[in-house]
Amino acid sequence: MDAQSLVDERGELWLALAPLWLDREPSERDFAHMVEVIQRHDLSLHELEWIFRLELAPVLARNQMSIAGKWRDFDDYRLMQQLVSHNLRLKGWRRKTWALFSGLTTMMTRHRWNELMARVMMERGESPHS
Repeated sequence: MDAQSLVDERGELWLALAPLWLDREPSERDFAHMVEVIQRHDLSLHELEWIFRLELAPVLARNQMSIAGKWRDFDDYRLMQQLVSHNLRLKGWRRKTWALFSGLTTMMTRHRWNELMARVMMERGESPHS
């Protein structure tokens, strides 16, 4: 897949989910927007989990840890460049390595992700215990 295809396929979703890594809790409006965008993409919860763990967390967690990180907001263009670059290289051993370490890269935002997935399930009329 080339960079433009990645942006076309995932860009909107990536940018919608990026606030999970900001230094503030997402607002009701943030969560509502994330759910709306997720619904447009018609992805399973399993697919969303792997997007969170492999496509987003390695890039956003690294920025979150940096001292110079700007965590009130994002530069969408720069963020998209970083995400595309990471995801174009996400093959073979890199993919396996990020999968292995995804618990660490998602640790800081897992509670927000769980809240979002509960909202997505509610929107879809799914039970969290099904």
